[in-house]
Amino acid sequence: MRMRVMAVSAVLTGLLASAWAAPAPGDGAPAKAKVSFVGLKDGDVVPPTFHVKFGLTGMTPRPAGEDIFDRKTGHHHLLIDTGPIPKGDVIPFDDTHKHFGKGQTETDVTLSPGPHTLTLQLADGAHSSYGPALATTIHVTVDANKAGK
Repeated sequence: MRMRVMAVSAVLTGLLASAWAAPAPGDGAPAKAKVSFVGLKDGDVVPPTFHVKFGLTGMTPRPAGEDIFDRKTGHHHLLIDTGPIPKGDVIPFDDTHKHFGKGQTETDVTLSPGPHTLTLQLADGAHSSYGPALATTIHVTVDANKAGK
């Protein structure tokens, strides 16, 4: 009986140590990691449907859910007409928060004419934001008369 209690205690201690060692949601990204828009810059005038490429340096794109504790990887989110998500917050699933949980690095976007804000936000494997440090925001104007893609 005493051996069983010791074995159970050892297992529980190991589980607690593992949980304690796991990074908090959104914590632990490399300090020099950076996201960027590729070929699209602040102030650009774009057609209603346009192509967006996501850049990532210092980390590697990886599908969500593969390893939620790997802080050298993440996946992109394109936030439309909203700013960065606070570090550790789960990124919402709605029309203004586009998830690229398969590790995608580009997409086509269709927006209504007029000014729009685009924020590229990186999140960990559990969709927890890495915060403003791994986000970038630009402003574009959609011109209905501009030729598409």
